[in-house]
Amino acid sequence: MMFLSNTYRTLSGTKEVIETPEKKATQWVIYKDGKPAYFVDFYDLEIESNAMMNSLVLCTKRSIHEVLELINQKNNIKLSVPLISRLGYKKIIKTRKVELDLEPIPEEWLAYSM
Repeated sequence: MMFLSNTYRTLSGTKEVIETPEKKATQWVIYKDGKPAYFVDFYDLEIESNAMMNSLVLCTKRSIHEVLELINQKNNIKLSVPLISRLGYKKIIKTRKVELDLEPIPEEWLAYSM
């Protein structure tokens, strides 16, 4: 799948972030240990992992950050969505297209009993 690798200038320096070409609130690139590893689309319900994330985020009205924190605690891993700037200042200085094969989050991490 094609993604954008955006390099941002922030007050704390430069930061490279992988993002979807069309930024949608229901599509996320999930990082594992600081590197892009998974792709989630809450409305692509043909993939069981996406359907489970849809239930965990949209149906329970939690943020993606809250759900990832619960998954991290339960499975002793480090998933995150990158935060570009804590203070709100960000400026894109470079963009390039990259082809990445990001898998859905493993279903065993997404128990409905959270």
